[in-house]
Amino acid sequence: MAVGRRLNCSEVNILYSPNVPLVDLHRHLDGNINIQTMCDLGEQFNVVLPSYEPSILRESCQINDKTSDLLAFLKKLDVGVSVLGNAAACERVATENVESAYVEGIDYAELRFSPLYMSKAFSLDLDEVVMAVIKGIQIGVARFPIKIKLIGILSRTYGVKECMDELEALLNARQYICGLDLAGDELGSPAMLFVKHFKRAANAGLNITVHAGEADGPDSIWDAINLLGAKRIGHGVAALQDRQLMNYMRDNEIGIESCLTSNYQTATVVHTANHPLKDFVRHGISVSLNTDDPGVSNITLEHEYRLAKEQVGLSYEQLCMLQMNGVNQAFMSTKERASLLSIKASN
Repeated sequence: MAVGRRLNCSEVNILYSPNVPLVDLHRHLDGNINIQTMCDLGEQFNVVLPSYEPSILRESCQINDKTSDLLAFLKKLDVGVSVLGNAAACERVATENVESAYVEGIDYAELRFSPLYMSKAFSLDLDEVVMAVIKGIQIGVARFPIKIKLIGILSRTYGVKECMDELEALLNARQYICGLDLAGDELGSPAMLFVKHFKRAANAGLNITVHAGEADGPDSIWDAINLLGAKRIGHGVAALQDRQLMNYMRDNEIGIESCLTSNYQTATVVHTANHPLKDFVRHGISVSLNTDDPGVSNITLEHEYRLAKEQVGLSYEQLCMLQMNGVNQAFMSTKERASLLSIKASN
């Protein structure tokens, strides 16, 4: 497998500290499928794609400006998962995700995936999908010096029963999964429908992060916290509308996984310059910067830091704070965190 040139911290240390680990906590594995891989697997499994030429297929699975809303954005992800014809394909995608994170200069990433979403096109066995992703990650970290953990996603769009099946498959591999997320149609499938799922996950020792405040208002974030036990909120843009909520998140160290390009592309924010990231930083909320679906958005984490500097207007000190917030908000033990920091400091 050809490996791209790894980003050198000295090239971008105007954006973040080279002495602190660069982390991505909100990065969808199934939203970061290499376009050449889509073409290869599409041909292998006889999937009808808009094109088998990467330069043409790119138009169908990447976003260059913005879409009308979250659901329109999610449609772009469907092309990639449509070619996952067997467990080996899922394994390949997982391994390539490790490589892409490494090439970006990332030191630690929590890759999240929905086994149900990845299984749909070819009705794959959920347990096999989960284990294939785990195997792919293991192969990747054996090849590249990067720390990776996995977060399982419940795809709320498919319904309560389907998500329980998805949860079962994730819990069957509990020792390899660090957390649970709820993603998909936030407006149509509210948190209250999934209380039992997240109670089971918490009892099994999984950390909880939930997509909220992206397509719905601050009440969705409150529900993610109070009903599902979220310790981190994916996107959380709507928190800006509720001062009490912002105070609560700050005082209880509930992190926000901010994704600038994604929020612009889903029309969650009209202009990146007006993104509430700066408000969250000023309020003392533990907000981190992340890519969301880098393959679909055609971005890197370095790109997001540059946007935070050049469009949102964060200072170098504030950018470094985002970087450290990511380390502190990571789903890892105190010992793991200390080890990650020491390794980076010694490099």
